[in-house]
Amino acid sequence: MPETETHKTHTNSQGAPLKENPFRPSAGATPPQILGRAGVLDEFEYGLRLGSGAPGLLTIFTGARGIGKTVMLGAAHDIAREKGWAVISETATTGFMGRIGESMRGIAEELGSGPVNRKITAIAAAGFSITTQLPPERQVAWRTMGEELLKLLDDHGTGLIITVDEIHAADRGELAQLAASVQHFIQDRLPIGLVFAGLPAAVSDLLNEGVATFLRRADKIDLHAAAVREVEESFAATFSHASIKVSPGLVRQAAEATGGYPFLIQLVGYFLWREAEGNQGSLTSEAVDRAIAAANRRNVRTVIEAALAATSPKDLDFLAAMAEDDGPSLAGDIGRRIGAKTNLVANYRSRLLAAGLIESAGHGKVTFAIPGLRQHLRSQPGRP
Repeated sequence: MPETETHKTHTNSQGAPLKENPFRPSAGATPPQILGRAGVLDEFEYGLRLGSGAPGLLTIFTGARGIGKTVMLGAAHDIAREKGWAVISETATTGFMGRIGESMRGIAEELGSGPVNRKITAIAAAGFSITTQLPPERQVAWRTMGEELLKLLDDHGTGLIITVDEIHAADRGELAQLAASVQHFIQDRLPIGLVFAGLPAAVSDLLNEGVATFLRRADKIDLHAAAVREVEESFAATFSHASIKVSPGLVRQAAEATGGYPFLIQLVGYFLWREAEGNQGSLTSEAVDRAIAAANRRNVRTVIEAALAATSPKDLDFLAAMAEDDGPSLAGDIGRRIGAKTNLVANYRSRLLAAGLIESAGHGKVTFAIPGLRQHLRSQPGRP
């Protein structure tokens, strides 16, 4: 009976079975190696040792879509768990304060029946009936419950880390409630840590609004792309370890195609591995080209199209005008191309900065925040 693809054993260039594909190009999935982030969580880890009031226990990660903010939250989770801290992980959709409260209750119930000095494991956020801001009486109950849990954790020699992703989309009232409660816990020297993640411009606006003034003291970490050289070294080591045959020049080409952008690193690596599986553990120039093209197509579908979905026609015109340039665009040039006055250009710019589609590139200049966005816009019918 001929061997089918379903039952086929993939081998490397030496004929040995090829290992499982290590690349994980999914939102928030932990990659095999986190590049360009050495030392980023050192202050956070030190804060876990010091306990209440340590600067590293109040941290905000910012950066473009796909730059690895959620991955860094996951890394913080892992470190906290290893140190025996309880972890509650939430996304800033409506009602997140209520869901955090439900998770705190779950931890307290679990801990109450356990032995002293046991390690605490993370409790996933459960559903909760609150779908809007907590009313005053529930705010008091939430804070009281938090105080009781933190005192219990403190008695066990540990504490609580709360992480909230996508705070750029948070209800301002709920965020203010969370910030006020955490500030109260810190003032009482209770073992609490708060780690946020969100898009840069929106996070800056949020902090400047005074909604949660005390959060301005947070350690604000703006994540950037990894160095292409680091990506090249990582690819080379990963493929060498699996005995996948590929030339240094092709490894360099693949690394350069990622631009150091974490999500693209995972996508390109994933599709390179797929190509090697289908070619007895070898990567040719044609295979690398196919992998890069497949990665770019997936990046368009999962990141770019999702980011553009809520964009207005006027904002799309602004982006299309930017796409006419090969590098950063001047606000004046964009205004002339779309026939808009300075104040309108400024409004479009502000909205697109907050949406994480563009970023400042110096005085009066902006550039695309998402790799591949310029090329995607140029490929659209009727676009430059």
